[in-house]
Amino acid sequence: MQNKTPVLQHFAAPGLPTRARDGQWLLIAGGVLLGTLGVFVEEAGQPPLVTVWFRCAFGGLALLLWGWATGRLKELRLEGRGRWVACASGGLMILNWALFFAAIPRTSIGVATLAFHIQPIWVMAFGALLLREAVSPAQWGASLVALCGLALTTGLFNELQWTIPKGDGGYATGLLMCLGGSLSYAAVTLIAKTGQNVSSYALAVWQCVVGVVVMAWAPFVYGLPQEASAWGWLAGLGVLHTGLAYAILFAGMARLALGKIAVLQFVYPLTAVLVDWCVYGRTLGTVQLAGVALMALALWTIRKPKPEAVGIA
Repeated sequence: MQNKTPVLQHFAAPGLPTRARDGQWLLIAGGVLLGTLGVFVEEAGQPPLVTVWFRCAFGGLALLLWGWATGRLKELRLEGRGRWVACASGGLMILNWALFFAAIPRTSIGVATLAFHIQPIWVMAFGALLLREAVSPAQWGASLVALCGLALTTGLFNELQWTIPKGDGGYATGLLMCLGGSLSYAAVTLIAKTGQNVSSYALAVWQCVVGVVVMAWAPFVYGLPQEASAWGWLAGLGVLHTGLAYAILFAGMARLALGKIAVLQFVYPLTAVLVDWCVYGRTLGTVQLAGVALMALALWTIRKPKPEAVGIA
């Protein structure tokens, strides 16, 4: 044990006194990393489903190489309930991505994002009902405040985009897709939390494998990238935002209670708004800045684990 790198040893087997704190920082780091995903997607300039497939392909390859280098490939040999956990997690994550991308043209990016990020409420509700996990009034309140903040950051209230288009009911269909996507992602969170016999590494790899198989038709229908730069952005999207980010997130989820996981997931959209502002100069209005402040306030309220929660997964 003494020959292991201290950082890897700490990541793989955190001590009980710091377990909750480590999980909190892992989720924050994963959320910040995912917040830069939009830059890679925009610069790659590929159809959404092609981007999803390459995200899984490059992410899975990166995870397999890392597992080979660190001797973790044996964790991929799953049996019984472990196989169900891994495959269900992967399938639900791909379903979540597909529904979200399909909902955007039927509603708008702002409306789809707002509707999708109701999922932390499902996480806490399902955790309380199915797992009998205690959720404090403060955690409920923090999630609701963060959701309100997210609504303001989308700019919906600046541009008054709430008018529902008349016609074939596509807008309502888009909202239902967002609802389905949010439920899918909430289910992934619950599976990652309860699948104690499956490591975070195995969950991330199997998610990529399922995505590569299910979405294998996309590159043949839409075509492969024509520019070398696009391949580079897609590779970064897979290695950083799928391989690394989800390994970090799943490891963090295993260390925290569901109520805290739900609120910390708002780090992702908060970071995405700020990155969009810094990189592309899409400035935030006064109302949007107020939303960012609300989200930051909600996250700040759970910055430290309560003493009685330390060491509880």
